[in-house]
Amino acid sequence: MTDFSMIDGELHVESLPLARIAAEVGTPVYVYSTERFQANARAFRDALKPLGRIHLAFAIKANPNLAVLKLLANEGFGADVVSGGEMARALAAGVAPKDIVFSGVGKTRRELVKGLEAGIGQFNLELVEEGEVLAALAAERGLTARAALRVNPDVDAGTHEKISTGKAENKFGLPIGEAPEIFDRLGKLPGLDLHGIAVHIGSQLLGLAPLEAAFERVGRLLAELRAKGHTITHVDLGGGLGVAYRPGEVPPSPEAYAEMVARATKDWDVELMFEPGRTIAGSAGVLVTEVLWVKPGQVYPWVVVDAAMNDLARVALYDAYHGFAAVKPNGERFVANVAGPVCESTDVFVKAREIDAVKAGDLAVLETAGAYGATMASTYNSRPLVPEVLVSGDRYAIVAGRISAEEIMAAEDVPDWLK
Repeated sequence: MTDFSMIDGELHVESLPLARIAAEVGTPVYVYSTERFQANARAFRDALKPLGRIHLAFAIKANPNLAVLKLLANEGFGADVVSGGEMARALAAGVAPKDIVFSGVGKTRRELVKGLEAGIGQFNLELVEEGEVLAALAAERGLTARAALRVNPDVDAGTHEKISTGKAENKFGLPIGEAPEIFDRLGKLPGLDLHGIAVHIGSQLLGLAPLEAAFERVGRLLAELRAKGHTITHVDLGGGLGVAYRPGEVPPSPEAYAEMVARATKDWDVELMFEPGRTIAGSAGVLVTEVLWVKPGQVYPWVVVDAAMNDLARVALYDAYHGFAAVKPNGERFVANVAGPVCESTDVFVKAREIDAVKAGDLAVLETAGAYGATMASTYNSRPLVPEVLVSGDRYAIVAGRISAEEIMAAEDVPDWLK
């Protein structure tokens, strides 16, 4: 992991020892590198510059922390949001409304109105009725909603089934074959400027072939729509590029991705829109945890840590892989399991893997945790909500505090008839 390196036998983030953060903030704690966020954002942006007219919108669902969003806004990124709450975060972080894309299959009428009133740049429509409702809400207010139709190209992304979004059986988008008729229907509505096509086939893609196949189908649709007289000025190509979680994984580089996009879209004459998330945030963070116990097991020992599935849900949800490494390795290795304290059998981060040998009191990290980590955390088992720290050089700031069980209970009440 770049920007997470060993200095004098101890893991640092940039030039700051992780052990210092653990001592002063406590564990578990997410720690992010400003330098790595910036490097990832600039690599993606610079690789795509030769494409000409582009719009970059960070997928907020990957990491919605306000400091992270502000950092990326400073790098020229807008925001891809999927809820009213994410839109509020984007605006609070200083993202210009025109640079916000509102995606998602289940937008409420209230959220549509909030987007209209904020003046966001584009709504990605998921069904005909949504377009009709949006048009009516805009017309009532004397506004015009700029929108794109999200199509489902029926392409298998080759990723985990729970993060695949572009197959016919997935809930996202409309069948691409029905798009011309839908454009005919929605394109006539006052209050709606249906100017674009959107597509996103899944997340954590480690190859470009599925994306190129999807883009080829979008290109044929674009030509058909223009032949019918529709004006298409924008195509949203989504996100989905993977990161290296496992040893030996080599995701496509931004340059390789840009070359593929250039080839697939060379005759389109549109503004190309992109929604990277994991590829920007994944490698920029780790989850720091303390070893509580090393419990003998029937086959392999159990390393019990103070982080749990409520702090990092990806492993329990997707059987995802995260590297596990000691903050101060002693050079020894052993085969072990790593588990959290939550009372669920699925609260296991590592199964029968060779890892750094650790003992009670040692610090360790779960690697590549900057995306879909803290954003998916919960307070299950009445555990505190995990804090987040952003590092820049030799300084750090707590950018999301630990929320205790007592603070959470303060928002609850017992009705009078039970007192």
